[in-house]
Amino acid sequence: MSAEPLIWFLVSTVFRAMANSTSLKHGISLWGHQSSSVSRSSSPSIAFTSVRRRAFIAASASFSNENREYVIVGGGNSAGYAARTFVEHGMADGRLCVVTKEAVAPYERPALTKGYLFPLDKKPARLPGFHTCVGSGGERQTPEWYKEHGIEVLYQDPVADIDVQTNTLTTSSGKLLKFGSLIIATGCSAARFPEKIGGNLPGVHYIRDVADADSLISSLVKAKKVVVIGGGYIGMEVAAATVGWKLDTTVIFPENHLMPRLFTPSLAQRYEGLYQENGVKFLKGALINNLEAGPDGRVAAVRLGNGSVVEADTVIVGIGAKPAVSPFEELGLNAAVGGIQVDSLFRTSVPSIYAIGDVAAFPLKIYNRIARVEHVDHARKSAQHCVGALLSAQTHPYDYLPYFYSRVFEYEGSSRKVWWQFFGDNVGETVEVGNFDPKIATFWIDSGRLKGVFLESGSPEDFALLPLLARGQPAVDKAKLQNASSVESALEIVRNSFQEKSAV
Repeated sequence: MSAEPLIWFLVSTVFRAMANSTSLKHGISLWGHQSSSVSRSSSPSIAFTSVRRRAFIAASASFSNENREYVIVGGGNSAGYAARTFVEHGMADGRLCVVTKEAVAPYERPALTKGYLFPLDKKPARLPGFHTCVGSGGERQTPEWYKEHGIEVLYQDPVADIDVQTNTLTTSSGKLLKFGSLIIATGCSAARFPEKIGGNLPGVHYIRDVADADSLISSLVKAKKVVVIGGGYIGMEVAAATVGWKLDTTVIFPENHLMPRLFTPSLAQRYEGLYQENGVKFLKGALINNLEAGPDGRVAAVRLGNGSVVEADTVIVGIGAKPAVSPFEELGLNAAVGGIQVDSLFRTSVPSIYAIGDVAAFPLKIYNRIARVEHVDHARKSAQHCVGALLSAQTHPYDYLPYFYSRVFEYEGSSRKVWWQFFGDNVGETVEVGNFDPKIATFWIDSGRLKGVFLESGSPEDFALLPLLARGQPAVDKAKLQNASSVESALEIVRNSFQEKSAV
């Protein structure tokens, strides 16, 4: 056995022996993170971390091209916020490696379907303007930031294979990485139409990364007739952007109304009216048969299930996303919600491997169910919680309150800029208050308690109240809400209910 493998073999042997000891069986893993059922004490953790680090440094002295103490796989929001948290704990310099399929450093993905798609004369967002973590008021983490903090980033080199027995990753370029702790932050990939029905035709676009957005911009510059397929977030935000380009836009979706996962029929009708006022056409309850090419090979039309045809030189498909779990399936997937199953500290079934953000199926404590949340807020918070648990004695469970928002028509010259927020759970009966111009609120009430709240065009104080209400779930008088004369008076009613509950 050569000297380098011998060093690693000796280190691994020591760790395995320690892992088999009584103390490690009761809370400390091979690489110093907490077990799935028992909290660790601070002193054994600190002592073991010190031993681990000295051993790792000894091994990496010979294996500097292979061994990494911490590896983050992914290039989106979760990866960027996880990297920042490593830096905040003083554990990034020379210890952390980020592996991403993208050519750029992690960035705030919501910008891609919002500011990035603004018309070219309306100050569109561009990198490096929205690298993480500017979305939460943090420092802009440009490629130079990673270098300054001693973080290695492997660009355009996604993971191709993982060996959980040896804690080893292989990238698409063939690079071998032996890791101490691994954080999977691969997010989602866009759901695509099959090639046989035209899903890959030139002029057909999906949006998940900067390259996708750049390709779409190049089409919008020349476009005349745009079809957006899907009535969710992507559909809403892209259609609002194409209005700014003054393009003939049709939105097609199979449901009965816009944003069916969140909006009530009444709320959806309000927003559909706003889009129609801006020239957007809707085809609701419509199924896609295939996308058709023109003589030049580019997409030229969308054929619906009923045989009718909608002309289009640019098609944007926003029909959902799938968690990017390959090649990590052996860690354990959740069949009900998709994604990699994790506990309340984002630990997978394999010691030293974690999953965060869109890809994680985690316990949603407040509602006592397993959930997978595709939203930037969860991407940020799950990253911070996971790294905090990995690097410290933190053992409190992740206690997330579902939050969604959107901002559309925000470009210069828009007749009405829209910014709405939702907190909580959209279950039970609903009460809608407000005339939509300029404000509207919707309250979800289940068994007499407020479960969720939606608000558009509120003040900063109004928006700050929403998470308190959704988490506090105060008892509310439905009749009083229904009789509220304005959004302000409705919020005052639920604020008083919350304060009464807090005072008990």
